Amino acid sequence: MDAVVAAAGDHKLNQYGSGAGLPALVKALKHKLAIQNGLEKCEVMVTAGANQAFTNVVLTLLDSASKAVLFKPYYFNHLMAIQMTGGADNVIFGRCDAESWHPDLSWLEQCLQGKEKPTMVVLVNPNNPTGVLMTKDELQRARHLCEAAGVWLVVDNTYEDFTYDGREHTCVSGPNVINIFSMSKAFGMMGWRLGYIAYPDAELAADSELGFQMAKVQDTIPICVTQISQVAALGALEAGSPWVKQQVQGLAKNREAILDALSPLACGKDSGAAGGEGAIYFWAKLPSGCEEDEAVVSWLVKEHKVCVVPGSACGCPGYVRVAFANLEESKCKQAAAQLKEGLRQLVDQGSKLLQTSPASRNGVGSTAAPCEDM
Repeated sequence: MDAVVAAAGDHKLNQYGSGAGLPALVKALKHKLAIQNGLEKCEVMVTAGANQAFTNVVLTLLDSASKAVLFKPYYFNHLMAIQMTGGADNVIFGRCDAESWHPDLSWLEQCLQGKEKPTMVVLVNPNNPTGVLMTKDELQRARHLCEAAGVWLVVDNTYEDFTYDGREHTCVSGPNVINIFSMSKAFGMMGWRLGYIAYPDAELAADSELGFQMAKVQDTIPICVTQISQVAALGALEAGSPWVKQQVQGLAKNREAILDALSPLACGKDSGAAGGEGAIYFWAKLPSGCEEDEAVVSWLVKEHKVCVVPGSACGCPGYVRVAFANLEESKCKQAAAQLKEGLRQLVDQGSKLLQTSPASRNGVGSTAAPCEDM
């Protein structure tokens, strides 16, 4: 915030800025990409958040007839961005491993050998909504498969700094690889709307026109990203990864509390939950008889004052996404206890409980008590 206060009187920030981003910020991001992510020979475009970054890529690469691969469960905003092109019916939904929830790259290999190849394949790493983290070998395999097929690989690295238990996030690069990043999560800058795209330069890119075409999309949507937000991002980069790592380490107890909250779903060796490797999420399968995830979510809000995301929003009914960030430790502990009790009741009584609940009869109206978003 010191950087923002110092720049507040700079009248140049009231004018249009560079479409690619403030030169100083672009330079700092290229340095970060080279040192932290191992990405060189890339250009940078600053965007109003990672969602706008993805939208820019979609509008650059796809039209209504183009095919794109999203792995289920997918990040719902990615599907919505593709729907905006009119190409929703052309989305190819990939599958994930039933136990690890990592993308099934053998399935992808078969898909890319088909007659009608997709234009792009999308990976989210660490994953939203599952919280799994792909390995370097997995990413390299995906890159090679896409490059051999002449297909773009788009990797959303929004949660790059959120990894646990000694795991490390890695990036891949190549003539067909576009990486998306966000300042929102790592630096707690959600309201400042700051993301960026790292794409191969004209010399390396599979299509030398990529940057030019993406610049046209940028000029059509924001023209330029709010300049004071870019000043804030530059200040955040000065704090760097050590500050971020300290914040992520502070999530450890929240993560433990939510994992314990999901314990009623365990069945034998199956913990009932996946994820927790990266990002801020666990992915959990609802008990037998409670596959109507939207009804379960409504019931949890009404009866236990906690909110989770239904798996059907991500293309996988019968599951829920549970977050362990955005709450102070004490509030998260309380919310986890409420969630655990709700899940225990669902396991014991199943759909019978949902059918007799006022929430199932009345829905969740505006008079519902405040709940904790998980």
